[in-house]
Amino acid sequence: MQGFQYSNGLLHAESVSLVELDKRYGTPCYVYSKVAIESQWQSYDQAFGDRSHLICYAVKANGNLGILNLLARMGSGFDIVSVGELHRVIKAGGDPSKIVFSGVGKRPDEIKAALECSVKCLNIESRSELHLINTIAGEIGKVAPISIRVNPDVDPITHPYISTGLKDNKFGIAYEDAEAIFIEARGLANIEIVGIDCHIGSQITNLEPYHDALSRILHLIQKLIAVDINICHIDIGGGLGIRYNDEQPPLPSEFVKLICNMIKDETIEILIEPGRSIVGNAGLLLCRVLYIKKLPNKNFAIVDAAMNDLIRPVLYDAWQDILSVREESAAQQDEYDIVGPICESGDILGLNRMLSINEGDLLAISGVGAYCFSMSSNYNARPRAAELLVDGQDTHEIRRRESIEDLYQGEEILP
Repeated sequence: MQGFQYSNGLLHAESVSLVELDKRYGTPCYVYSKVAIESQWQSYDQAFGDRSHLICYAVKANGNLGILNLLARMGSGFDIVSVGELHRVIKAGGDPSKIVFSGVGKRPDEIKAALECSVKCLNIESRSELHLINTIAGEIGKVAPISIRVNPDVDPITHPYISTGLKDNKFGIAYEDAEAIFIEARGLANIEIVGIDCHIGSQITNLEPYHDALSRILHLIQKLIAVDINICHIDIGGGLGIRYNDEQPPLPSEFVKLICNMIKDETIEILIEPGRSIVGNAGLLLCRVLYIKKLPNKNFAIVDAAMNDLIRPVLYDAWQDILSVREESAAQQDEYDIVGPICESGDILGLNRMLSINEGDLLAISGVGAYCFSMSSNYNARPRAAELLVDGQDTHEIRRRESIEDLYQGEEILP
């Protein structure tokens, strides 16, 4: 895990001991490594060399302002799916001209806000959306830059909940309808076609689905050229997987090499939308063992983190490594289910883990940089955890822990 290692018997985030972070900030808390985030983003950027490109970080993976600001300073673009994410990026110092607005259900106010901010483009996902954008653009005196998201009907070989490129998924324009929609868009007064887009899914661990999807997109582009529709950029989406357990995903450089080798026309700008592969393995969830409960046929380690902090195991049946913060322990090794305090049998963070632990020990759950805090909740009236960004010997509290009072802000008691 880049950015995390054992030193003097204790797990560290860069140069800071997790024991020290617990003393200062308490548990549970998310701990991110700045160097890990930077190096992953740079691994994409440097792989493109001098090819025209834009890396649009997928904000949904982790939208903390501190992380968005870090990426904006590096020159990153951003892939957003809501007006809330739009304002997050701008607040964090992101350049609106490097924002692509995806999503199947953009509201009129969201479309208007994006056009007024002059985003790079809006990714069209239906004929109705195309015409609504044309209408709103005309009302505010704008020409809307659009990219049409094409559903290539390619199986990404991933969890069905995070597959987005099959014909039965809700995303994008059906491949067989795409040419007609492009032609229709060309005839609209307030629309400028700038690109073509596809996104086939998330946590993809081999390159073949990308090859198949891009092959179909390039074939469609040739058909568009034949009817005098020129494309300025190709957005191949994101979704490259990371290693949680024994997965062997391609390197970002291998992903970029495939794309660049297939897109021969170097005047076309290449857009990608990585999220998980930039921040996923740059984060740990630090938590404490509250109780050890041994039953005749099962041992439980009950920790102070829960499914409201980390929903991936119950939602996706996801596996995430769980480490003891102390490298060695005098405790007897045993097999445990790591569970939280929430009143649900699904409040499971890890099953059948061999650990040497005592009550009061600290554990670190790895791979939580993506889709963990961003999917967290206040279920069971639990305040959301703090988020920390470690930079060498320095620690920045990029989100303070919620208070109990924060939980009912905006609520009113009946008179």
